[in-house]
Amino acid sequence: MAKTVALLDYGSGNLRSAQRAVERVGADVTVTSDPKVAVDADGLLVPGVGAFAACMAGLEKVQGGRIIGQRLAGGRPVLGICVGMQILFEHGQEHGVHTRGCGEWPGTVERLQAEILPHMGWNTVQRHPDSVMFAGLPDDERYYFVHSYGVRDWTLETDGLTTPPTVTWAEHGGDRFVAAVENGPLWATQFHPEKSGDAGAVLLENWIGSLP
Repeated sequence: MAKTVALLDYGSGNLRSAQRAVERVGADVTVTSDPKVAVDADGLLVPGVGAFAACMAGLEKVQGGRIIGQRLAGGRPVLGICVGMQILFEHGQEHGVHTRGCGEWPGTVERLQAEILPHMGWNTVQRHPDSVMFAGLPDDERYYFVHSYGVRDWTLETDGLTTPPTVTWAEHGGDRFVAAVENGPLWATQFHPEKSGDAGAVLLENWIGSLP
């Protein structure tokens, strides 16, 4: 039986592209803003395009933060893409505007310190050696990015009792930023798997394969 994925519709993101990409790897996808449908699906996909503040405003209108938190409290998988990853952090700083994020992870989303922005096109990543997300993909694989902001500094303090997130990094214009995170049931990518061709399909297959 195919896994069910709720694609959260909160007014941000290329929903059709993401829907097609996830359906191609064998999942049944429902585009929804209904909290019950979003909580009950095997997996929740949170897209995001545009400004951090606008995405947070849209997310709040559909109780998105509560949906994400409720799923994670029950160990139910969530995948954030692009700004859908960024809003999982504590803070966003854009154009002098500070916006509070969902706070699932510490850290601030800020403008990349690169001469050419946006960072748009294909780029490699420095994958974490323990990554499940990138299983079966070569180290020199390229993924499609479109963004000017990211998490450039993320210092993780561990208590020795919980497993720290698996963090994959990338670089643009000499500036390093978080490209992907795996943290138990919560996964996220700064790049767009749905626009990353065969490599993105493998990554989405790995996520679907991780759904209970």
